[in-house]
Amino acid sequence: MSFDLETTDRLLSTTRAVRKRLDLEKPVPREVVLDCIRLSQQAPTGSNTQGWRWLVVTDEDKRMALAELYRKAGGDYLNQGRTQAEQSGNVQTARVLDSAVFLAERLQDVPVHVIPCLKGKLPADAPAYMAPGFYGSIYPAVWSFQLALRSRGLGSVLTTLHLGFADKAAELLGIPDDVTQCGLLPVAYTIGDEFKPATRRPPEHITYWDHWKNS
Repeated sequence: MSFDLETTDRLLSTTRAVRKRLDLEKPVPREVVLDCIRLSQQAPTGSNTQGWRWLVVTDEDKRMALAELYRKAGGDYLNQGRTQAEQSGNVQTARVLDSAVFLAERLQDVPVHVIPCLKGKLPADAPAYMAPGFYGSIYPAVWSFQLALRSRGLGSVLTTLHLGFADKAAELLGIPDDVTQCGLLPVAYTIGDEFKPATRRPPEHITYWDHWKNS
């Protein structure tokens, strides 16, 4: 099987974290969300357990409640970070945090909130090596979901701030105690479709062969 590398590379290199360019007015059909989840199910999972679960929130009151938890957990952190970045002259970080503050303020207006979940919980005394395997069973599917959204003209960003009050979100949404919330993705059509690759360091500067080098 051959792929159109130009199209594939464009999808992979322009799937951005979208906040300010989410269209807060245009409805998102349920079928589109399901199509993207269906594609995400082809992602690998640890031991092929397929323990993904997706909670899609469209109810206006519940989106408002989630947004309030999000702001309660991270609003001060985002605002303080933006101020510090502006005062230090770190333009790039200030721009990102300004975008994050915008999303926090308007999160309830984003038409769809998607919470990726995993069946099971990490034990409180779990050894360090267990966490990568546990969360590695959901994040490949999350990225596939975001790529599928992008190819259909929608945008998203993986957020985790509401997890500071995951228990409150679970109560709000009826999530069982043996299920782990792994983030929250605001999902909407994008305003405009032209996203550019971000500026990154050359791979030669961050890749080491056979032995670690400080860089």
